[in-house]
Amino acid sequence: MIRSVVRGFGAALPKRVVTNQELESKVDTSDEWIVQRTGIRQRYIAGEGETTASLGEAAARAALDNAGLTAADLDLIILATSTPDNTFPATAVNIQNRLGMHHGAAFDVQAVCSGFIYAVTTADAYIRGGLAKRVLVIGAETFSRILDWSDRTTCVLFGDGAGAIILEAQEGEGTIADRGVLTAKLRSDGAHREKLYVDGGPSTTGTVGHLKMEGREVFKHAVGMITDVIEAAFEATGTTAEDIDWLVPHQANRRIIDGSAKKLGIPLDKVVVTVDLHGNTSAASIPLALNTAAADGRIKKGDLVLLEAMGGGFTWGSVLIRW
Repeated sequence: MIRSVVRGFGAALPKRVVTNQELESKVDTSDEWIVQRTGIRQRYIAGEGETTASLGEAAARAALDNAGLTAADLDLIILATSTPDNTFPATAVNIQNRLGMHHGAAFDVQAVCSGFIYAVTTADAYIRGGLAKRVLVIGAETFSRILDWSDRTTCVLFGDGAGAIILEAQEGEGTIADRGVLTAKLRSDGAHREKLYVDGGPSTTGTVGHLKMEGREVFKHAVGMITDVIEAAFEATGTTAEDIDWLVPHQANRRIIDGSAKKLGIPLDKVVVTVDLHGNTSAASIPLALNTAAADGRIKKGDLVLLEAMGGGFTWGSVLIRW
């Protein structure tokens, strides 16, 4: 059986760090309020010249270096983003060109905070289908540019950044002992679209728009939806929460992360948390967290790693990977 094995990983963050204390001087909020409700203490905000493409390129180069590969070794680039550099062409094509890659293909995937899960699932399908041998999967966002900085309920939550992994086709035995992607589960339900959305777009307003969110409604649905796709992953592989070495969730809110882990019976010391450092970076949050935990030695070769996310749409999904 062909498996999609993680060959390399990398990440990139903007230069500027914005603390909760700095936001206190701009909107009616406090460090205590933000930390208590979200767990966020700081976030990175893109400055002049820093874009989704530039951050994505930097993360891609870091992943290629980690893997000991070059762009010539890639067949495909999939970028998960909700904040592209342009309406078109795809920002993935921009990154492809920046890397000096003039072969293969590149495209964007848009599933908001679940984007990286959708992109990994798509890459795995390409690899298992024999359409690609190596796929660069990137999650990159500049969410700061779609925020209403006068809205204290949303502007404190989000940040910018990029993370990337390289998936490579390798032979497996077809068991859960194989390295690589073992299963992926995707869901969506457009009935919830108005609970988390951007109030603009080329076809409607002709503007970029700003992020709008019904925070309580998102929170209410999050834990149940996340649990749904994780339990589906367990059923598909015959695994249980006890088998998981690391849970790497979408970094939106510490209370959602803790609530999901508790409901699933996964100890908090097996959960990778970076929301305090990065805030919610949408499609970039899982690869940023993966990079952090793999770089510091927590995630090791052979570990069973569970990824999960929920985002606007609503979209949600899980991926189970043996590192």
